[in-house]
Amino acid sequence: MITRVVLSHPEDLSAWGRMQIETKPFRAWLRRTHGTFEEGERFEEFCDVGCCGSSHDIAFVVEAVEGEGEVTRETEIAYVERPECDLSGGWRAQSRAGPEPGTD
Repeated sequence: MITRVVLSHPEDLSAWGRMQIETKPFRAWLRRTHGTFEEGERFEEFCDVGCCGSSHDIAFVVEAVEGEGEVTRETEIAYVERPECDLSGGWRAQSRAGPEPGTD
């Protein structure tokens, strides 16, 4: 089993984003949705921004994996920062008040 995984995130992740990824539910989500991790793997996960049904995608890179096999409930998840900013997913609204300009 994988005993520990180290994920990096962009250093300019907001305080709110940091608070969200440190929560037990977010870590549990990572454990449930990733059967395994491989060093160098890149993936994005959404992070609730707390209002208006919006979310923010955070780009993670797997920096280190201890153990082999599958992720379990006991797998420790640690975070470190990366210097580059690759918040490519940006902000995403899940609902809109009206149609896109020019599409009515």
